[in-house]
Amino acid sequence: MTAIYLIRHGQTDFNRKGKLPGWLPGIHLNETGRQQADRLAESFQGIPLQAIYSSPLERAMETAARLAQAKRLKVEIREGLGEVRVGTWEGLSLRAARRRKLWPTIRCAPSLARFPQGESFVEAQARVVGELESLRAAHKGAIACVSHADPIKLAVAHYLGLPLDQFQRLTIEPASISLLEVHNRSARLIRLNDSHAAGSAPTG
Repeated sequence: MTAIYLIRHGQTDFNRKGKLPGWLPGIHLNETGRQQADRLAESFQGIPLQAIYSSPLERAMETAARLAQAKRLKVEIREGLGEVRVGTWEGLSLRAARRRKLWPTIRCAPSLARFPQGESFVEAQARVVGELESLRAAHKGAIACVSHADPIKLAVAHYLGLPLDQFQRLTIEPASISLLEVHNRSARLIRLNDSHAAGSAPTG
């Protein structure tokens, strides 16, 4: 069995302002995000992690670095944990995105949606799940994977057997923890969107 802690990075100004960062470089945690990352790292006291993996984007790496420092582990970068590639929508405000013709498909039938010059949700889910399966094959124990909201939702939907068109029903907040226990023939969701990192530590 592999326990996979799926961690969303802490808050950025893009999150706060309701903008789509995609893979834009130079988007860092803001002060709130740094505080969230510190509290998140503290919440893992007493939990033995074999490894910490991160999306290559700065906001994820900065979140992972605080956990790695607390656990005295190295952060290993995995591109498969990166954000959904939104192509020409990078930097777009959610307000503007809602006016695009593609928006109803993204919200109601995401399995049919592809971002202009970017990924489809089908491709993004396959990428993230493929990465997690590769990591699961390498570990029998607990690992942490720092990623982004949609990739985490897509992964959870896969392991729960939830149709991709329903993955938008899930919510993943900044600096939240979701926990999957994955066996060779089954998976269990132990915790979802636990954003109370400053309180009790996650279990499992």
